[in-house]
Amino acid sequence: MSTEDDLEKAKDEAAPDEAEEAEVSPSPEEAGADAETRESAAPAEGGADADADAAPLQMGYKRYVYAAYLAGAVVVGFLFAKVGHVAWYRLGQWKPELGEPQDELLFPVAAVVGVAVALYYWRKPESRQYADEVAEELSKVTWPSRKEVTNSTTVVVLTTIFATVFFALMDQFWKFVTDKIYSF
Repeated sequence: MSTEDDLEKAKDEAAPDEAEEAEVSPSPEEAGADAETRESAAPAEGGADADADAAPLQMGYKRYVYAAYLAGAVVVGFLFAKVGHVAWYRLGQWKPELGEPQDELLFPVAAVVGVAVALYYWRKPESRQYADEVAEELSKVTWPSRKEVTNSTTVVVLTTIFATVFFALMDQFWKFVTDKIYSF
């Protein structure tokens, strides 16, 4: 599992720093003063940054699973709001006492439906296992670098332009030839 591997790598990277600190052992009075100095200097040196950097490593690919469930809830809520708006509008035409759709009622209901659907699928072990497996496999993919994507996109665009010009010229050539043949 990549989360455990990430945590082990983080511990291995932190181990040399701890070994350097252990080599110099100050007296008890100096240790107390050094501890106070380190505590006060930690935020200035980026102690908060170190905690923020460790959070993604601890979550691993799971953060993508959580993001997918959140995105699913938003999409379901959005679709429910749109379908509810159309349904309310149609019912309002059929029964005028319903009036126009009221978004201040419809949007909270759509949000609750979106969250309920996300929680429903979150609590199903087979759907969560599937999402975990997909995210884990995607975390193993070697994604192309920005330079590779730029180069590939340039090749595709230039090839498309070349093919467009080539077939346009061929079309005009064969139009000229067929016009000459049929004009006899």
